[in-house]
Amino acid sequence: QVQLVESGGGLVQAGGSLRLSCAASGRTFSGYAMGWFRQAPGKEREFVATLNGSGSGTYYVDSVKGRFTISRDNAKNTVYLQLNSLKPEDTAVYYCAGRTYYVGSVRETDYDYWGQGTQVTVSS
Repeated sequence: QVQLVESGGGLVQAGGSLRLSCAASGRTFSGYAMGWFRQAPGKEREFVATLNGSGSGTYYVDSVKGRFTISRDNAKNTVYLQLNSLKPEDTAVYYCAGRTYYVGSVRETDYDYWGQGTQVTVSS
């Protein structure tokens, strides 16, 4: 059974940083694309970042460019999202997702596996 388990969320002041982790089990995601999405209260889930199977290619939503960094450690079957210069509008539940293709995607429907989410709350 494939599982994606996020961790690293929490409460942080504006301007602070967090590092989210997503550990995969049940299959290897080495060579496959991973992504992060988020859902703020009262809003639909939105794309945040994705990287390809080797980690050489990344893509971000405009609102997080220059502040967030997605990366992966294939040896640990883990993907990370470094969140810097956090803003109150970054408050959301952050979800990790995996797909069985090399190339990443911004579309939720392109992902086959999802984690349960981790809460990030940024206070002003």
